[in-house]
Amino acid sequence: MPVLAFPWSPSGAVVTALAPLTTVDILPGIYLIAIAAEAISGALAAGRRQMDIFGVAVIAFVTALGGGTLRDVILGNFPVGWTQHPEYVALVLGAGLLTPLVARHLHHLKHLFLSLDALGLVAFSLIGCSIAQKLGYSPLIAVMAGMLTGISGGVIRDVLCNQVPVVFRRELYASVSLAVCLLFLALQALGLERNGNVLLCFAAGFSFRMLALHRAWRLPTFSYAQRWE
Repeated sequence: MPVLAFPWSPSGAVVTALAPLTTVDILPGIYLIAIAAEAISGALAAGRRQMDIFGVAVIAFVTALGGGTLRDVILGNFPVGWTQHPEYVALVLGAGLLTPLVARHLHHLKHLFLSLDALGLVAFSLIGCSIAQKLGYSPLIAVMAGMLTGISGGVIRDVLCNQVPVVFRRELYASVSLAVCLLFLALQALGLERNGNVLLCFAAGFSFRMLALHRAWRLPTFSYAQRWE
């Protein structure tokens, strides 16, 4: 019977896969796709700031793995996931360093990257929420951990690239992460089987994110120009 080691399992817990094509098998694959896509988005952001290759690698790394690292440090979940899986580091750095070589062709794949990013957002949010639960934290902290995992990589990327993080000024991104975490916990409280819960959250979160992009939904903004001094 095959076993799968999950990068987000506390203390390197091992989960047994009982059947093919279940949620247990799907999530690790989506996780790998998500961190590769996030690494490419980080590398492109570094390119827009004309960084050197070292800068590209750093931005790619923190965009893909920064959210999970920050979550693990705050929750006291050690060792940090990627330190036990060097293949994830290799994947992220490889995707980031490959980006400058194929950047001129990536604009043709914009819609694909938006879709992968939406899947990654949902996956990271569910992973963060699940880890906090396994560590015994309250539902409120679990939701915050899910959002932290989902959006922090992009926030760190934008700060290092000297711009206001996108999640704070346009698009429904953090809101999608919040909705996914709340839906996951609500369905769990109603007794829905875990695999069905995860699949339903994926469908709802992905649809919400893509619909928000298509309809250009925005949260209300706050503008205050009065000076205090």
